[in-house]
Amino acid sequence: MDSTGTSDKDGSVEPAPPAPTTRIAIVYHSGYGHTARQAEAVAAGIRQVRGVGVLLLTTDEAQMRWEELNAVQAIVFGAPTYVGAGSASFKAFQEASSNAIMAKGYLWKDKIAAGFTNSGTQSGDKLSTLLQMALFAAQHGMHWVNLDLPPANCSSTGSDEDLNRLGFWLGAAAQSNVDHGPDLAPPEADLATARHLGQRVASVALQFTLGREPALAALAG
Repeated sequence: MDSTGTSDKDGSVEPAPPAPTTRIAIVYHSGYGHTARQAEAVAAGIRQVRGVGVLLLTTDEAQMRWEELNAVQAIVFGAPTYVGAGSASFKAFQEASSNAIMAKGYLWKDKIAAGFTNSGTQSGDKLSTLLQMALFAAQHGMHWVNLDLPPANCSSTGSDEDLNRLGFWLGAAAQSNVDHGPDLAPPEADLATARHLGQRVASVALQFTLGREPALAALAG
């Protein structure tokens, strides 16, 4: 059976699902594999929203695929927090976008943006990295989407299994023990938090895509 549909046991043909109307790119750097797992969790959350596709790129890959990034409706940025900021590889991607994107006329203007980060300690100054990402998105004229989860694990009834157990609002944060490989870290609660972020960004991006044309028509009228 070709890609136009699938065949049931009785021979009937079910139509293929419609192509995604909205695409979201995830651009990330991962030094040891932990942030890559977080990126994959964000992608899984995006895929939970019907009509939304996902493009998963490392920062090295992204610098060879600017046109694809220009075509998506949203970009989620991810990087580990090293020494209180995003990794050097992620910073290199940011700086490369200056000539590739901003210098050509704000090609990412009005796209949706969000971010996630991981470090070895529970705080680890991860907020610094998320702020770096949010400012980067603002420089591109993008719309930042926050995590939309209350802080958890902050009372006697809290648990390390809670979503947003680390208490971040600006984006999704994860913690990976420095003596654990990516097969063990980040913990499931942090991966679930990343999935939540992906689903939230997908929902917002889909709403933005469906409402963009009518909104532009109304403004023109």
